[in-house]
Amino acid sequence: MELSKREKRKLRLSSTGSSDTIKEEKPIEFSKPASSKKKLPYILAVIGILVVAIAGYGIYSIAKPGPYDDFAKCLTSKGAVIYGAIDWCKYTQVQKAMFGNSFKYLNYKDYKELSGIKKTPTWVINGVWYENVQAFDKLASVTGCTL
Repeated sequence: MELSKREKRKLRLSSTGSSDTIKEEKPIEFSKPASSKKKLPYILAVIGILVVAIAGYGIYSIAKPGPYDDFAKCLTSKGAVIYGAIDWCKYTQVQKAMFGNSFKYLNYKDYKELSGIKKTPTWVINGVWYENVQAFDKLASVTGCTL
């Protein structure tokens, strides 16, 4: 014989120790999420810290000594001048990139300051013109500077 739905329910409730009447349970209360106004100072603080960190790294990377500072200073002391067009000439930009932060110690001039320049960059060392990007070895051998 099969039990009816009602009898099955009674049996189920009696096995769990409950009676026929179902007790109402209190609703579950969840804590309120923190308002966005309370989070704002923390978010602003994190953003502020990131901005300061990025700015500090930028200043450090500009100010740190370059690997070729002494070499560039020596080239300048020997009278080497590089004429170029940093704004638009990719070869001058390559030569600058080779020196990195040490480029600031070179005697750099705009190519328009010396008439007759056909290619940039052009190095003028002891009155001799060296056109195009020059390797450090070449510059060292011509000037006597060490790397």
